[in-house]
Amino acid sequence: MTAVITYSHTQSVTYVADNIVKTLKDIIRGSGLNPSKLADGYATYMRGIETWLQTEHLRAITLEIYNPSTGGLIRRWDIEVRYDWSSGDASFWMDADQIKFALSKAGVAPSTAKYNIILDLKPGSDDVSGWGSGSYRSTAGLVRQALGSTIEHNGLGASASYWRAA
Repeated sequence: MTAVITYSHTQSVTYVADNIVKTLKDIIRGSGLNPSKLADGYATYMRGIETWLQTEHLRAITLEIYNPSTGGLIRRWDIEVRYDWSSGDASFWMDADQIKFALSKAGVAPSTAKYNIILDLKPGSDDVSGWGSGSYRSTAGLVRQALGSTIEHNGLGASASYWRAA
């Protein structure tokens, strides 16, 4: 008996998009923040991430944790996307322990902190309902900590990093 498993581009996109949103939820909760904003906008987040992964316009997803009084950045998490499609054996995984370890080092955000999610897109991307333009807060005074590969599915993957106080 011979069995063959094939993975389509769409399956890879769905797997990676689901795990990006799960990673955002884990970071939000692990930072001591309320995930209701993410949960309430789940369909919008998934629609944007899946659409732009499918068209390969999505470069990165950024979660900014900020002080609502000053607007200043407290911490920032980046998930950078890689499009290294492979035709060999399918490989799929997510490293949740890596995120948990980084969260333990980063610590809990102040109880008054808020968060935003920003998607970095290549020029020429299609508009997606619920998404608009935005800008990043300054990372002055913060240092970047790279975590490495976080999510992988058949060559479509993502690597995480976070910014913390220097």
